[in-house]
Amino acid sequence: MALFIGCGTAEKEPRWQAITREMMEAQPVPFAPSVATVASARVVEPPRPNIVLIMVDDLGFGDLADYGSEAIQTPHLDALWENGVAFYQYYAGCTVCAPSRSVLMTGMHAGQTPVRLNSGGVPLRDEDFTLAELFKKAGYATGGFGKWGLGDLGTEGVPEKQGFDEFFGYYHQVHAHDFYPPYLIDTGRKVQLPGNEGFDYRRRAAGFIPAEENGKQRQYAHYEITKRTLEFIRKNKDRRFFCYAPWTPPHGKYHLPKDDPAVSLYLDNDWPVRAKVAAAMITMIDRQVGELVALLRELQLEKNTLVLFTSDNGPAFRFEGSLDSAGRYREAKRSLYEGGIRVPLIASWPGTIPRDIATGEIHYAGDFMAAFAQLTGTEEHVPAGCHSVPMVEAMKGARYPHRPRHKYLYWEWQRPDGSLMQAVRSGGKKIVRHATDAPWEYYDLAFDPEETKNDAAKQPRLVDRMIGFAKEAHQPMRPQKEPDKPSGRRYR
Repeated sequence: MALFIGCGTAEKEPRWQAITREMMEAQPVPFAPSVATVASARVVEPPRPNIVLIMVDDLGFGDLADYGSEAIQTPHLDALWENGVAFYQYYAGCTVCAPSRSVLMTGMHAGQTPVRLNSGGVPLRDEDFTLAELFKKAGYATGGFGKWGLGDLGTEGVPEKQGFDEFFGYYHQVHAHDFYPPYLIDTGRKVQLPGNEGFDYRRRAAGFIPAEENGKQRQYAHYEITKRTLEFIRKNKDRRFFCYAPWTPPHGKYHLPKDDPAVSLYLDNDWPVRAKVAAAMITMIDRQVGELVALLRELQLEKNTLVLFTSDNGPAFRFEGSLDSAGRYREAKRSLYEGGIRVPLIASWPGTIPRDIATGEIHYAGDFMAAFAQLTGTEEHVPAGCHSVPMVEAMKGARYPHRPRHKYLYWEWQRPDGSLMQAVRSGGKKIVRHATDAPWEYYDLAFDPEETKNDAAKQPRLVDRMIGFAKEAHQPMRPQKEPDKPSGRRYR
């Protein structure tokens, strides 16, 4: 049985009925200031747990068993929810990688966050305040492992200048398109991956890669990244730590070692090759989440560690008829319909978060800033203007009708052609447009979660009010300049 928590209501019902009911009912949220005061939900004695934040790349709402998938096996993530809470109205910061990561790191929505374009190397600035810097204020060890995407080598935006003691993986997000790169970056230093020379991911079709090829022993970069993730936890077991794991799978290019244990589960399915690889990638990630949780248990850290699992945006492909990666929601990555921005969020903290809860509370990636400040007692360090409200009570399944909530959530993304996509959600209502000169569409998510019935003409006053929110939220974009690169290279 799952306990479903909405906004002011709770009842016991079977797990799948809870999921179905949430999908059909988007609970309206009371209006509150659009920029909430973090201190208004202060914990008297902050618990200061360890934090593990896993954010995978391009995983859709429908890619996990507990979010409706019947195609992909994710037993360890199922268990994570059974020991915690699943959010069914949680949103990514944007519909593409770099702006979404910028929203998460800064607590500022997509209309104000420093990095707005998705070219991959636009850097954060020295004056930008990040989650890692928040944790340093609280005396935590900070480590990142995976895809950064907020500053290439030699810029102000590199993670070691943004609060991380160490970061292992990819700095420029185009570098992260390659699962067999010749090198990864270890806190500003290139580390070679012998055997990967000559592997051109751009010319390799999606598929399963042999361990040995052309006399070379290939090294799958993600395996190295997950090893370092676990090493960081082990070496910091005697102090508080923030472990940020922006793992790259299941982002395309869809390559996975042929001998990975997940491959055999999908190899014979009558699916497109990309769908097979994506499914195996997700099951691989699930296995690695299980390894991480097992390590916490071994180190006796499980009850003092909050583990969070989410995605940076919706799926790159819907994979209809095989994976159905966006679930019932419309479109996918690069769209501001629900399929592009509504993603899973699972939180587990045994002994603190009740077991097996599903919540319909509305939150987004920017809320981690307020949540972590509340948990670590660092509210005074959160910059003014953050569009962030605490979510700890929602994680615990508590019902506080007067706690801070967003007046609205806002998303935007400037497309490669220069046109601006925008969306606003206020309570259960949503407006969206996918080009600067396109008319606004209006959807009532309580009755039309698939966004099939545009009722803008029937709700002109409400649409005008929500357009006002969009105008309030959008701020001029600072210059989005890629750093200089060596001739012929897409990253440093």
